[in-house]
Order: sequence, then C-alpha cells, then structure tokens
Amino acid sequence: MARLSKLRPSPAMVVALIALFVALGSGAYAAIVVTGKNVRNGSLTGVDFKQRSLHGSKLRADSIGGGSIKESTLGPVTALSHAAVVNAGGQLVRGRGVLSTARTAQGRYQVIFDRDVRGCVYVASVGDPTAAGPGTGTASVASLATNINGVDVRTVSYNAGGNPVNENRPFHLLVSC
Repeated sequence: MARLSKLRPSPAMVVALIALFVALGSGAYAAIVVTGKNVRNGSLTGVDFKQRSLHGSKLRADSIGGGSIKESTLGPVTALSHAAVVNAGGQLVRGRGVLSTARTAQGRYQVIFDRDVRGCVYVASVGDPTAAGPGTGTASVASLATNINGVDVRTVSYNAGGNPVNENRPFHLLVSC
C-alpha cells in the first residue's frame, strides 16, 4: 500500500496538468466553434486569410462590389483604341496610331496601323471628315489579308433600284483592342 501512495502526483502537478489540458484544448475548441456568425463585420482583413484561399464560390453573391475597391490603389487602365478619319480620296484627315491610308480601288480603302489589329474590333461608318454633316451610304470592314496591321474598308451607296454601288466615300474607322 505504501508503494501506491508514492505514485500519486503532487497537488502542484495536478494543477499543472489541468492548465496544460485547458490550454491545448481551447485552440481546438475555438477552431470548431468559431463560425461566420461569431465574426463581427470589418474584423477580418486580407492578412487574416491564406493567399488564394477565397474565390467566387466562397463569397455570397454581390458581397464585394465597387464600393469596397479603393480607386487610388488601382493602376492605369490601358484601353487600346486606334482611329482614322479618311477622305474620299483615301488621305488621312486625322487619326490615332495610323501609319498609312490608301484608296486601292473604287470604294475600297486600306488603313495600316502601328500594331497587329487582327484580334481587335473594327467599326466604320460613312461620314464627312468636317462638320458638313453625315454622309450617305454604308461602310463595311474586314481584316486586311496582306497585312496583320491593316483593315480593309469598303464604301457603297445605293442606286435608284436599291442596289449597292462601290463609291468613293469619306469614312470614320474605329479599331478597339
């Protein structure tokens, strides 16, 4: 019986073991019990999350919007657009990013830009290069087959029978990439 009494821990050892179990167990308890309901608005910041741990499927719809973005932290937006205003003779009146323009046939023009425009959107309309007013007819556009920097523009008007006729017309061309 005397031997069993020597195996009993001292009161200080009991207190130390209880403190150890409470300290080790409270972290696990907190990990299980803490939920979104326990988090106050604004109490979590970006440093509280592991990188790439949050993505669209973990966020409520419309929970992040433009109001939460600090515009001062955004870099410059580089929307790339080129433009040309060309007269009926094929000469450039004004433009941006244009290297050359030429009339290649009756009602056909080519506009060469300073970069590859194959992946861009082209929009053209017949229009006077001055303030004289809008032109008549239509313009159609396509990539220039012989040059990756070029756009082929065709201008037409319509005769009395309503048939299209290739005709030299001034036009405005916008290329947006």
